[in-house]
Amino acid sequence: MTVNTPLCFRGKKILAPMVRVGTLPMRLLALDYGADIVYCEELIDIKMLQCKRVINEVLETVDFVAPNERVVFRTCERERERVVFQMILTTLVKGICKPVTCKIRILPSVEDTVNLVKRIEKTGIAAIAVHGRKKEERPQHPVHCDVIKAISEAVSIPVIANGGSHDFIKEYADIETFEKATAASSVMIARAAMWNPSIFRKDGFCPLKDVMQDYIKYAVRYDNHYTNTKYCLCQMLREQLETTQGKKLHAAQSTQEICEVFEMGDFYEEMTSVFEGKKTSLETKTQDEDDQIEDPDVIKMAVRFDKREYPPQITPKMYLLEWCRKEKHPQPVYETVQRPLDRLFCSVVTVADRKYRSALWDKSKKLAEQAAAIVCLRTLGVPEGKLCEGENHLITKRKRGDQDGIHHPFLVLGVNICVFPVRNWSQAW
Repeated sequence: MTVNTPLCFRGKKILAPMVRVGTLPMRLLALDYGADIVYCEELIDIKMLQCKRVINEVLETVDFVAPNERVVFRTCERERERVVFQMILTTLVKGICKPVTCKIRILPSVEDTVNLVKRIEKTGIAAIAVHGRKKEERPQHPVHCDVIKAISEAVSIPVIANGGSHDFIKEYADIETFEKATAASSVMIARAAMWNPSIFRKDGFCPLKDVMQDYIKYAVRYDNHYTNTKYCLCQMLREQLETTQGKKLHAAQSTQEICEVFEMGDFYEEMTSVFEGKKTSLETKTQDEDDQIEDPDVIKMAVRFDKREYPPQITPKMYLLEWCRKEKHPQPVYETVQRPLDRLFCSVVTVADRKYRSALWDKSKKLAEQAAAIVCLRTLGVPEGKLCEGENHLITKRKRGDQDGIHHPFLVLGVNICVFPVRNWSQAW
């Protein structure tokens, strides 16, 4: 069962999610051709909980970025109140103020399916989308319009019919045909919209060449990964994949090569120049802001933390914490910020009313904090625990603590404050 959180339900034509299809370029293209609402790819809550929300000033988007730096979800102002964000999350109805819908496949019997939908209706959802196939059935199997119709007649909430691309929906007029056959309130389209997003045009299809070029423009504009771009274009070409153009597309290994296949090399170069110009401008602006907030009281060194230089489970942060306790200072406080331009981190550690940080930016919050600790320790002339420093007294303490059955207190590494993203640098430090 997939739970969806629409920002707005305004029409009857919805682009449904399919694997690797619900990315920003395809959603925007569907909106261009007349879709009222678009869906993102199906996501799970744990994946989103691990993401960072990043303002991408170059692309003018909001990105949700996973720990491995992969963009899990990207959206832009054009989609506001028109995109449905999908998660597998059953507490949304009570937890948010947005309307919540639920999408299911049918069960082996009509009675069981209707009973399930009635139970779901009682949770307070705003609408339910029904894919008219059983979980083991594939697109080539007939869609069960009778089951969707039985659901439509059994519940009071709107029912969104899904699964008609193969049997019903070949052109715009077929959307209404499928809607009537299922007695549904609206229709959700996936594969038919992948094959040609201009199916949403009341005036008929646009030439496929124009549609593909429009899609490529969005893919380049919003830095869509080339593998997804190629996949979507292959879905549009379908029976033309064996043509010369289709074979060139299949062989393409970059966005630039894809653009060249469709005679859009000049467009790619133009957009690349625009992005480079924006990056240069933002880099200059960031450097200027960094210079303006330069605090003479912050001690800086160009250092990085390399864990290969330290014994296992021993870090500069641990050494700094021990020194603070020995000198009866409050424990170190780390303030970490992330730079939106390149998503790198910088941390400032406050010890005994003095601030320290590395002049270098790191790829993770943890590395930035360790680097700040190193700057502080080196300024104070205190050992930082490197292997080259000889016998490590923290290791001895930890071993003795383990023998006594005591958990060593040095696992508590200080107070951490993290601010994302950096919008006003004067407030960040």
